[in-house]
Amino acid sequence: MSATATQLDQLKTFTTVVADTGDFESMRAFKPQDATTNPSLIYAATQKADYAFILDKVIADRAGTGLSGKAQIEDIIDHVLVAFGSEILTIVPGRVSTETDARLSFDTSGTLAKARQLIGMYEARGISRERILIKIASTWEGIKAAEILEKEGICCNLTLLFSLAQAIACAEAKVQLISPFVGRIYDWFKAAMKRDYTGAEDPGVQSVASIYEYYKKFGYKTEVMGASFRNVSQIVELAGCDLLTISPDLLAKLAASEEAITRKLDPAAAAAANIEKIALDEKTFRFLMNEDAMATEKTAEGIRKFSADIVKLEQFIATKL
Repeated sequence: MSATATQLDQLKTFTTVVADTGDFESMRAFKPQDATTNPSLIYAATQKADYAFILDKVIADRAGTGLSGKAQIEDIIDHVLVAFGSEILTIVPGRVSTETDARLSFDTSGTLAKARQLIGMYEARGISRERILIKIASTWEGIKAAEILEKEGICCNLTLLFSLAQAIACAEAKVQLISPFVGRIYDWFKAAMKRDYTGAEDPGVQSVASIYEYYKKFGYKTEVMGASFRNVSQIVELAGCDLLTISPDLLAKLAASEEAITRKLDPAAAAAANIEKIALDEKTFRFLMNEDAMATEKTAEGIRKFSADIVKLEQFIATKL
């Protein structure tokens, strides 16, 4: 790596960089390997003139289905999600994450049905399931759904993850990838402790580092993708994580800086860590979550927010119809 390499270029030598956006131009500019979307990002994108054509085309294409009311809107949303994902896959060389309806977060069978439906829609467009990650909230019910889907060759991204207990349950379920939320953990501790955090003392950074260490120590294959960053410092502290999904504004800051980055997370060092393995069943999972106020509150809040944005998208589509 040359002395004038940007922080973004340096980061890419340690970590797979993923774009956390529904904005196609950002992906073209920063050339990430993968991209992630969620209901909030898709809703925001549909409000922009540049992307209105995607929703308009789906509405026109689905006009002859004979569906009406709630079923019609749900059908349109599913096709909008897949249309965005398909467009993203013409830009990024890797995978796209497409989220299931957050209102299914405590419904294993409902999550299974929705995930299979979304994969079927991608495959109908000629896109192989290897390029899709189905995003599911890291509830016990969501993790159980992902365990079944993984056995069917449907890879999953377990999102809204805030604790080691959630991470262990995902690894035991042989989930493809998890997205621990650095920024939202930081937000909770900043508000609760009435102080700021920087660098390695950031609780969000520490959470992801501990999950990474646990996975590498015990040989789990599940990929760790740090998510929901608030600043560049958090990203720099997690250099070496399997993947990091980063918003366009922070990608721009990384691309504008040539300050040196060193690898902070290393599989060999993690494998040598002195930590004990935790036996986890449903009762233990639920108790550990109950004992972790931050993880309990942030998981619930995240589900509420994503559910609210799905409702906003439904209402917006209803006005179009």
